[in-house]
Amino acid sequence: MELNLILKKNDKPSLSHVSTLSSLLRHIAIGCAFAIGLATSQLSYAITDPVSPPAGEKFSYAWLKGYARALSEKAYISHKGELPKSIKGMSWDDYQQLQFKKDKALWRNDDSQFRAELFHLGLYFDTPVHISELKDGKTTPIEYSSKMFDYGKTGIDGKTLPEDLGYAGFRMQFHTDWKRDVIAFLGASYFRAVGKEMQYGLSARGLAVDTAMPRPEEFPMFTHFWLEQPKPGSDITTVYALLDSESVTGAYRFDIQPGDRLKVKVDAALYPRKAIERLGIAPLTSMYMIGENDKRTDWDWRPEIHDSDGLSIHMGNGEWIWRPLTNPRNLRFNAYADNNPKGFGLMQRDRKFDHYQDDGVFYDRRPSLWIEPEGNWGKGSVQLVEIPTLDETFDNIVAFWNPDKPVKPGEELLYSYKMYWGGVPPVEPERAKVVDTFTGIGGVIGQHRQYYSKRFVIDFAGGSLPMLADDAQVKPVITTSAGKVEITSARPQHAIDGYRAMFDVVPPDNSTDPINLRVYLEAGGQPLTETWIYQWTPPPQNERDLHNP
Repeated sequence: MELNLILKKNDKPSLSHVSTLSSLLRHIAIGCAFAIGLATSQLSYAITDPVSPPAGEKFSYAWLKGYARALSEKAYISHKGELPKSIKGMSWDDYQQLQFKKDKALWRNDDSQFRAELFHLGLYFDTPVHISELKDGKTTPIEYSSKMFDYGKTGIDGKTLPEDLGYAGFRMQFHTDWKRDVIAFLGASYFRAVGKEMQYGLSARGLAVDTAMPRPEEFPMFTHFWLEQPKPGSDITTVYALLDSESVTGAYRFDIQPGDRLKVKVDAALYPRKAIERLGIAPLTSMYMIGENDKRTDWDWRPEIHDSDGLSIHMGNGEWIWRPLTNPRNLRFNAYADNNPKGFGLMQRDRKFDHYQDDGVFYDRRPSLWIEPEGNWGKGSVQLVEIPTLDETFDNIVAFWNPDKPVKPGEELLYSYKMYWGGVPPVEPERAKVVDTFTGIGGVIGQHRQYYSKRFVIDFAGGSLPMLADDAQVKPVITTSAGKVEITSARPQHAIDGYRAMFDVVPPDNSTDPINLRVYLEAGGQPLTETWIYQWTPPPQNERDLHNP
């Protein structure tokens, strides 16, 4: 079941944006700050004094959950912007010069496979975050010190900054490469990680609240982090975090394990202060501007520009869904109902350099991010938000799980899941999967078009397709919510050892309502592929050019 919502230009939903500039730090900074919305989105942060268990009690996740629950019973207090004047309103160029000194990294002199570095406050990051080191159940606040940073030519005298200033976030390196990060937490509850490609791309969040609603989105913030000292020789490091916002508090545990796919085991306990209309669990944020199926913004010389090209869902009933992403004219909201989903994620399936031709930010190396729920998540929906964008420096894609059960104040919500960052997800369909989606004008080549139609071309590869006999009777099963389907075919595509489905859709006259499409291939009544779903919005009647010679 699919729920669709198209917001017109005069509506004012709030959705965050992220930079995808070649500078990694700028990508994180602008992206995670999410200071730009479609209209009037505003960030609000909360901060408290350093938090630790009472004397004689060890730090534990159970204690953190109890603290978060108690905090949810208190009034929310925002301390946004409470920074010294010398680091307020600094320019982007100045902020880039605030560099953490490598020789001050946590665990640098220990028998550890990890190191941690801290981000300085300033620019978009104007609410202090408290960071502590955790060892054997004891917490030690990491006090701010100007000796940890190089201030470059900013003119900032670090010695004049207060010792309790705090930080903006942190990043970690793994022993395989001490120069490049494997994960970074910076801005609200945002974080990003890499697989073996060592290339940042899409972001994740701890939580989303009221995303794409007709009012400002709320951005809960990680106000405190506890970095547990890794055990000698261990390839796993653990981070605890306290989340706070006007509507909810939360306790988080992240078990981080770098590798070909970086794996993060997440445990989250949420304590709502008030009812929340749209709660987003395991939210993902990405960018799609131009691709094979959507060239609405076709003025760039590069053929494709995107961090992710599709939403993949492994439904609770075992069905695999592939939904290509788009850059629509108006904001789109879609909900894909499910019960106990097996997994979902934003994927970058197309990993061929020549499809992007970008040797600066390398979109072909961007990681996919797969979410694998643990336990029963019950009824709900994977929700997808697509926002129009004219520039690759803004994220315009958000996906998350939204539970059906209403969120009420005073309750405890527990969620556990695994995240896999890397080029190839840990699980894929056993049946053939979609590898390409192309669109164009419909009709028959060489014949004069009498009416407008849209051509859809879907390439499937893998599964049992390479084993099919030449005379196999493969046919596309096509469903449409509106319009007429014509000129259908399914034929072998030997270049990919797969099959190509092709068909046209004739939209209703004078209608720009979205049309939902669903396609898979079958033979002998048995499905051969995952299910391709798509949402196409026909152009206005006066823009339906037939392109006849």
